[in-house]
Amino acid sequence: MNKKTISDVEPEWLRGRTVVVRSDLNVPLASGEVANDQRIKASLPSLVLLREAGARIVLLSHLGRPSGMVQPESSLAPVGHRLGELLGCPVHLIRHPEPGDRQVPFEEIPTEDVILLENTRFLQGEKENDGALANSWAELGVLFVNDAFGTAHRAHASTAGLANAMIARGHEAVAGLLMARELRFLEESLRMPERPFIAIIGGAKISSKIGVISSLLPRVDRLLIGGAMANTFFRALGLDTGSSLVEEGCVDLARSLLEEGGERLVLPMDCVVASELSEHAETREVARTAVTGEDKILDIGPKSRRSFADMIARSRSIVWNGPMGVFEIDAFAEGTVEVARAVAEACDRGSLGVLGGGDSASAAERAGVSERLTHISTGGGASLELLAGVPLPGVDALTNRG
Repeated sequence: MNKKTISDVEPEWLRGRTVVVRSDLNVPLASGEVANDQRIKASLPSLVLLREAGARIVLLSHLGRPSGMVQPESSLAPVGHRLGELLGCPVHLIRHPEPGDRQVPFEEIPTEDVILLENTRFLQGEKENDGALANSWAELGVLFVNDAFGTAHRAHASTAGLANAMIARGHEAVAGLLMARELRFLEESLRMPERPFIAIIGGAKISSKIGVISSLLPRVDRLLIGGAMANTFFRALGLDTGSSLVEEGCVDLARSLLEEGGERLVLPMDCVVASELSEHAETREVARTAVTGEDKILDIGPKSRRSFADMIARSRSIVWNGPMGVFEIDAFAEGTVEVARAVAEACDRGSLGVLGGGDSASAAERAGVSERLTHISTGGGASLELLAGVPLPGVDALTNRG
């Protein structure tokens, strides 16, 4: 990566200076409290580095989809409370300084405390990448640290806009530790992967991952397909898919991908089916050629699990995005869990295993293997676009090295 990172900034220079940080603190809430603090914990290393160097931190993040208006249920207050517990210091939640409004009481807040501005998406100009809004945030400090990989694929005011505004003021915009780690592992898995190189793509729709599939297919030794998107490939082969989810408009696309991929594109050979999507549904394991009537394909079958695990075991580089079935329901989780365990076992033997996307991360956690994997990306859409070779505005806007 030819972009400056926070590690390129001398710690002595940071002392006493104000640094604006964009983190991804978009975490789930339940009953007014943080339900899963994984992303908050992932943001800590950069914040700890800055605090230990003596910098004042002004922190930005979005939460949910408030659509440019204040919505109390999307307030960052619970996030600030949890962040303070993890950092061991007060986190002060204050309203945004709107364009032209500089009445932020920084002088009343100790330097070692963290200032957390309220949800960036409460402001209409955030998603529109409003220049005045970005500039108002740039006025608050002398360095911008973008550590929000999960929003790097968005050209928003608090990401690309703020980076451009900070650089226009004669300062720098650099990647945080999390951002740098995400880019290093995701780019490493694509640039010069150790072979055999395998990709595992799952989820519901081909249409949402066509860029990733098209980008990876020429590069990998094998590309394994699972999840409901496999049904569309089955239809392209002329197979009966019962009442399963199929993207009818993507059948021709699936057929062309099968022709392009040849033996490198691997589909499940059997399936777990049921007549309804329910924890208590009666399930059957059938060959992919034996799906009929009211069958819904909801997971890969035991032969496919073993075949996929064998291919994963022989691989040295693994990229995984998307579940193999409806893993949220125990009856249809085995395929995803076994893939997660196979990737973990490969990593135990020294392979590179990179997971992208929230569902894959949840599956790894459910399988109890998260700590054994090389890297789990915090960015769903961003990791997909990077794997697909799409430029990320939040990264492109950062200061270049040299």
